[in-house]
Amino acid sequence: MARRRRAVKRQIIPDSIYGNQKVARFINMLMLDGKKSIAETILYTSIDDMYAKLKSANKLENTEEKTEKEVKVDLFYKVLDNVAPEVEVKSKRIGGATYQIPTSVTPARKEQIAMKWLIKAARNRKEKGFSLRLTNEMIDAYDMKGSSIKMREDMHKMAEANQAFAHYGW
Repeated sequence: MARRRRAVKRQIIPDSIYGNQKVARFINMLMLDGKKSIAETILYTSIDDMYAKLKSANKLENTEEKTEKEVKVDLFYKVLDNVAPEVEVKSKRIGGATYQIPTSVTPARKEQIAMKWLIKAARNRKEKGFSLRLTNEMIDAYDMKGSSIKMREDMHKMAEANQAFAHYGW
């Protein structure tokens, strides 16, 4: 049990262009050294480029009655949903041995893990310029391939392999 009170969730102010809290949270996670305007520029450029590339490749569906902003936000949500894991493993020490116990992931944690993996995979890419890296990683995640999807699949495989220890769950 925690010895202190639970931390209070801060209210995140929606971003300026899309008016969306998830986009603002992604910007905050992307930001380095407090340079928020640079993080905003990178993300907005990446979303615009992803939209343009997917539209030119005719990979967009159900975009007839929506505005361009709504379609871009929906693309961003789809990418996050594709990367988000359903289960994760948590370590628990029982009788001198440490077990990896598979547990289901809460929606807020799914979102946090997906954003973290997407940024990490984009940083590990070799293209020139971070905006291009993030764009290509998001396109790969939209198409269910790429490093961030591999991280998700590895997590699911690890949970499947340790399914025998699920009865130790808390």
